[in-house]
Amino acid sequence: MDIPEMQKALLDNIKSPDTIDQGLLQALDYDYRTQRGIEIKIDQPEFTSVCPISGLPDFACISIRYKPNDKIVELKSLKYYLVQYRSVGIFYEHVVNRILEDLVACVHPKFMEVVGTFTPRGGITTTGRVEYREEG
Repeated sequence: MDIPEMQKALLDNIKSPDTIDQGLLQALDYDYRTQRGIEIKIDQPEFTSVCPISGLPDFACISIRYKPNDKIVELKSLKYYLVQYRSVGIFYEHVVNRILEDLVACVHPKFMEVVGTFTPRGGITTTGRVEYREEG
């Protein structure tokens, strides 16, 4: 199999970002909302997605930092949510934005930041950072 055939085979197996099911994310009540504030930081150092152009895997550490209102994200559901990206063709910049949008819709935090630190590709390291702040 030559390189164009290999690339075609890789690209044929890529899923669309539309296949990501945000419904996998579950929220739990945060019982200490009135007693004290908290900042939660979650790291997923084994995140994988796929380059939509080459079909090759992209690897990253995804860090999520947030201040909850009355809900927190259930971690097992977050793990299964993030695993979905493994076969999805999506650019780095879109990954962090999509994760932020889905998590904000789930837990409605006061503040949330999502950072994707991607491993070097062609000698270039990329970090994408997006944030949300509750209005008011």
